[in-house]
Amino acid sequence: MTDFIDAEGFRANVGIVLIRDDRQVFLGGRTGGRGWQFPQGGVLRNESPEQALFRELKEEIGLEKSDVELVATTRNWLRYRLPRQYVRRNSQPQCIGQKQRWFLLRLVGSEDRLHFDSTDTPEFDRWRWVDYWTPVREVIYFKRAVYVRALDELASRAWPGDPPSLPEWSSQEKNLRNLALRRASKDGVPAATDQG
Repeated sequence: MTDFIDAEGFRANVGIVLIRDDRQVFLGGRTGGRGWQFPQGGVLRNESPEQALFRELKEEIGLEKSDVELVATTRNWLRYRLPRQYVRRNSQPQCIGQKQRWFLLRLVGSEDRLHFDSTDTPEFDRWRWVDYWTPVREVIYFKRAVYVRALDELASRAWPGDPPSLPEWSSQEKNLRNLALRRASKDGVPAATDQG
């Protein structure tokens, strides 16, 4: 089985925002100290985004469907382009970025069930719970705009009427998102957009 890459070169992917009742989110430390991010992974051919969600949840952080409650999903696919140095030019089909469907999950099981040894090549080797907006500052730079878009859309659905307040640095992130959108539009495909 292989990941699905569309005709425009975007790899279908699911992103997972796992929350606790105290408004904190799970943030995984990439194996080998290569940064922090939310769990995510490719959608295989003939697999629905929801099927990919629960497969990735198990593979990356060891949780079963019964350990979580599905709260919400983004309404559309959110896209981002990979910087040129990350595009594998010799692979076919060529992947130039990702289109992601983001899922908001609430942990209902014990966090003792979290583990990273479900596969031979674990994505994460450590984790922590952080404030809702912290991942935007922790993730690699080219994913920040899509994190802002996903978290912004999901916040009001996690806590209707009382979403987490934007942090003081959010105006800087807005400027970053706008810059990312301008740069991507020069290449013909806006970053972190709602395209399918």
